[in-house]
Amino acid sequence: MPARQSLADIQFLMNDVLHAPAQWQALAPLADTDADLAAQVLDEAAKFVDTAVAPLQRTGDEVGCRFDAGRVHTPPGFRDAYQAFWQGGWPALACAPEDGGQGLPAVLECVLYEWLAGANHGWTMAPGLLHGAYECIKHHASDALKAQYLEKVATGEWLATMCLTEAHAGSDLGLVRTRGVPQPDGSARVNGSKIFISGGEHDLTDNIVHLVLARLPDAPAGPKGLSLFLVPKMLQDGTRNAVVCERIEEKMGLHGSPTCVMRFDDATGWLVGEPNKGLAAMFVMMNAARLHVGLQGIGLLEAAWQKASAYAAERRQMRAPGATEPVSLIHDHPAIRRILHTQRAWIDGGRVLAYHTALQLDIAKHSTHAGERAAAQRWCALVTPVLKAALTDQGFHGASACLQVLGGHGYVSEWGIEQIVRDARVAMIYEGTNEIQAIDLLVRKVLADGGQGLATLLTTLPGAAPSPAASARRHALVEITQTLAIAAQTDSELPYWVADDYLRAVALVLLEWAWQRIATASNTPRWQEPAQAFAQWVLPEFGMRAAMLRQRIAQALEIKAKSTSSA
Repeated sequence: MPARQSLADIQFLMNDVLHAPAQWQALAPLADTDADLAAQVLDEAAKFVDTAVAPLQRTGDEVGCRFDAGRVHTPPGFRDAYQAFWQGGWPALACAPEDGGQGLPAVLECVLYEWLAGANHGWTMAPGLLHGAYECIKHHASDALKAQYLEKVATGEWLATMCLTEAHAGSDLGLVRTRGVPQPDGSARVNGSKIFISGGEHDLTDNIVHLVLARLPDAPAGPKGLSLFLVPKMLQDGTRNAVVCERIEEKMGLHGSPTCVMRFDDATGWLVGEPNKGLAAMFVMMNAARLHVGLQGIGLLEAAWQKASAYAAERRQMRAPGATEPVSLIHDHPAIRRILHTQRAWIDGGRVLAYHTALQLDIAKHSTHAGERAAAQRWCALVTPVLKAALTDQGFHGASACLQVLGGHGYVSEWGIEQIVRDARVAMIYEGTNEIQAIDLLVRKVLADGGQGLATLLTTLPGAAPSPAASARRHALVEITQTLAIAAQTDSELPYWVADDYLRAVALVLLEWAWQRIATASNTPRWQEPAQAFAQWVLPEFGMRAAMLRQRIAQALEIKAKSTSSA
């Protein structure tokens, strides 16, 4: 995916739609970053992505990683590209200057990683967890650990992992058995095995900082008994820690990224944060990762769209309706335009939501106004699971639709789009499956306060007043939420049955707001065509999801009424 090809679109969304420079310049730590500086950063980022990372995409897929007696060799060119990446300062864009970072707005980092994922998803998995690891160490580690590891992680000189699950546990982290036993010198001995560890072993950097969930000897059972430990691959004296990569997985996609089974054999580590509060510390890392995974969906869909759009502008097949030539470009066929414009609608609207979320992260961190911080935190809490689930779902299914544009040529590897489809599939699974994101949204976030937080978010969306139809959809979502909260009091399973439909409905309402913001800023054909596709082919899904939710809620309330009358 040529990053430069989407640069003008992204600058329009940031500057004209979201007015991002004015928002971040109102925050003291970001006040020196104006639109010109941001443009220069993104211009250089596009050059790096296009010249250093994108050319390795096919090599990463075809050659893949090689496992050799506990060591992992990444595909040719990967190490050189990564060394250029961290030495160029790219991992440190949004990290604090005192930690070796550049102190730039989070949205610039988001754009960079969106481009990287679209250009070479396998390579991008390596630095993908850096910022989350940085935030975790910065906010929870001891001063001694910060002094030794924070700058190395902030700059990307050392990469990091997130060691969560185990073979028997899956998404249920309460079943984790790995143990950390405190030692007299303040360290801990960590023992256990972890699976699905992206970048658990590689040759990209000289050290790897593992953040490992484990249990102290006296820890209670379940998730409340988990602590977090920092376990480096290499110890300070230059010796290798007792951290062993047992194998790497053979996967559907992401062949350029080693997915490792890791074993800790009395490995030396140090507690991060408070005992038995490891999940709280880890969630700092996981929430950062979830926004970036949503952006992976956008980046991969953009990459697929670019290939499909270019093909449609060159390939001729049959005569399009109303055409005078005997054979038309397939772009002139309505079916193809529908596919392309629909995916464009998801990319453009999804970018607005993701970039707005990145702006809210900075407001939540840096604003001096308590009300602004609270509103930003509410947005991030409610919208992050929506972005992760909805955008990765569309990243996969939309890329598959783009493959359809190429017909049989899309199914063969030389065009590169089938790799995007394979690589995109995992984003719906990791960092919490999309079903878990839906449960997090509805059960833990929305119903926890009876839907008041969501109602406040919908009634305070910035921008012009919504159209009557948009206002009706927002009111419908609030009404569904209220009745769902009532029905859930007597049917505890109900929210879990409907969570996926609910998240999708929320995503569509938010995308409608995003497209309203775009329409306010421009009515040129570039933005009109996907806007019309959104209105015709995407937004009507809200009516279907609303009907499904209402039907299931009505069934629950009917059962409740019958049981009450019979009693």
